Amino acid sequence: MQFKSFTQYVTEETKSITIAWGRYNPPTIGHEKLMKTVAKIGKGSFRIYASQTHQNQKDKEGYYKDPIPYKDKIKIMRKMFPKYARNIMYTPKIRTMFDLMSALYEEGFTSVTIVAGSDRVSEYEVTLNRYNNKKGKHGFYNFDGGVNVVSAGERDADADGASGMSASKLRKYAAANDLKNFTKGLVKGYGDAQGLFNAVRKGMGLKESYEFRSHIQLEPVSEEREEYVNGNLYKEGDLVVVKENDQIGTILFCGSNYVLVEMNGGKFRKWISDIERLPDAMQEGREDPDIGKKKGSQPAIYHKGLSKSTKQKRDAHFKKGAAKDDDDPSAYKPAPGDADAKTKPSKHTKKFKQMYGEKMNQDRAKARIEREKQADKRKHDRMLDRARLRDTLKKNRSTTA
Repeated sequence: MQFKSFTQYVTEETKSITIAWGRYNPPTIGHEKLMKTVAKIGKGSFRIYASQTHQNQKDKEGYYKDPIPYKDKIKIMRKMFPKYARNIMYTPKIRTMFDLMSALYEEGFTSVTIVAGSDRVSEYEVTLNRYNNKKGKHGFYNFDGGVNVVSAGERDADADGASGMSASKLRKYAAANDLKNFTKGLVKGYGDAQGLFNAVRKGMGLKESYEFRSHIQLEPVSEEREEYVNGNLYKEGDLVVVKENDQIGTILFCGSNYVLVEMNGGKFRKWISDIERLPDAMQEGREDPDIGKKKGSQPAIYHKGLSKSTKQKRDAHFKKGAAKDDDDPSAYKPAPGDADAKTKPSKHTKKFKQMYGEKMNQDRAKARIEREKQADKRKHDRMLDRARLRDTLKKNRSTTA
């Protein structure tokens, strides 16, 4: 009887291999499901390979599809899936599926099974088997019966849990700064969700974040606010008119729901509902050529029709007024050029007058005076009543005595 050598046993044990190939960028609970399927089919002889694609393609939103570098990705995968850590391969020289097929064949494998998503099965079967037993730039492989490709199961993008999870969803959560939903897509027990979250953001071209929003779908507060948040309403450098006084200024800074406006030599914080952007035609040539070099904003539209000397006096007047207290009446004296200026009320002023009338403030003042008169009358009546009562008591006491 002839016994088989150790080498023969090893060759027989490793002649078949089951693998998975994917981007895993970033790894998700859906990938854990894939690995379980690979392990079940491979029955101990299986491997997980990751592609080395990194920041070579952007999605329609302008973010990189493969944000995490290959070496870092392997470390993350081994940490996230410790049960399969020894089966997750680090192979810097293997960059394509053809490189992988050739490398496996050179190792002595005669049969290979690839577990792939249902949407990739047909592609892998056609492409990889087209070059089976054919030499080329990709190398050479010749597996018995060709390359066998099986499906890991159907994936429902709208489903919850592992069956609906994908790396593209996690990248969208990272872009939206939504750590809560990002974490739901990771394997339970993974201890560095925030680190992975920021690694994905950084690789996508975004800044790391440490203040996260909860993903709660709310109705828009207002269309104006939504437009502002999306960057479609105002930008730094825009000329705007302040609705309450029709003054023109330049936006220096855009905050969360307010802007910093420079006008009349000062800087003022205004809510986005307090201002209105001037038409594009008025945005051109925004600085007056005669005094544009002076400190502060000098909109040409605000000095239109004035002589150079009047413009200079006007600029000095505004800067002098800006240095005074808000309750100082002298800060609101007419500026040079205002006396002969022909102005018309803005649409906001017209609407205000339409709603409340020309003399709203006077009417409100008169109503308040009338209320105070009535209150004083009641007060005085009570004072007289108490005085009459005291006189009556005093008279009664003297009569009794």
